[in-house]
Amino acid sequence: MDNRTKEAIRYLGYGRQEADEQTLGLVADAFRELDETAKPRSIYRTFELQWKQTDTIRIEMMEIHSRNLSKNLKGCRQVVLLCGTLGIEVDYLIKRYSYTEMAKAVVMQACAAALLEEYLDERQEEIRTEMKKQNLYLRPRFSPGYGDFSILHQREILTLMEASKKIGLTMTESSMLTPTKSVTALIGLSTTQENCHQKGCEVCGKKDCIYRRES
Repeated sequence: MDNRTKEAIRYLGYGRQEADEQTLGLVADAFRELDETAKPRSIYRTFELQWKQTDTIRIEMMEIHSRNLSKNLKGCRQVVLLCGTLGIEVDYLIKRYSYTEMAKAVVMQACAAALLEEYLDERQEEIRTEMKKQNLYLRPRFSPGYGDFSILHQREILTLMEASKKIGLTMTESSMLTPTKSVTALIGLSTTQENCHQKGCEVCGKKDCIYRRES
C-alpha cells in the first residue's frame, strides 16, 4: 500500500484497523479520477521574521501570538509562506458525487486531502533543495488551525501572498479556504539543521483525534 493510500485510509478514520477490499477499490478509483481532475498550483515567498516577545512573532504587518508556532520557529530569522491548492475542479467533482453517490463522495474527500498533502510535501522538498543552496534549513510546515495558531491569520497570509490573483485561492467570511482542498502554511528557515521534520499529526496537541496518524 503506497503512502497516499495509507493517508486516505487514515482520513477515513480507520486508525489501526485495516480497510476492506471494497473501500480500497473506492480509494483507488478516487485517486484515478483526482489525478485526471486536479490542477494543483502553489506559491511561496520568503519573509524576514521579527520576534516581538517569546510567543509573539511579526511577518510584515501580520502579528501572530502562538506558543506552538513560536516553539516551531525557535531560532529562525526568516520564514517561508506557502499557499497550495488542488483547484476548484476538485470541489466540483466532490460536490457532484455528493448528489449521486455519498459513499464515493466521502472517499473522494479523504483521497483529495491525501493528494493535497502529497503535493505539498513535493513542493516543500523543492523549497528545501533551493534553500539548502543558501545554507538554510527548513523547519516543519505549520498551518493556521494547528494548536493555538489561529485560523483567522489565513486572511492575512492570502493578502501578503496575493494568492487570489496568483493561484485563485480565497477564503469565506468564516475563514474557510476556497477551493476547499487548499492549505496555507509557514515554514521556518534556520541556519542550523534539525533532525526532526515532523508535521501534521506529530505537531498537533489533539491526542484523541480519530484521524491521528499512528507513530
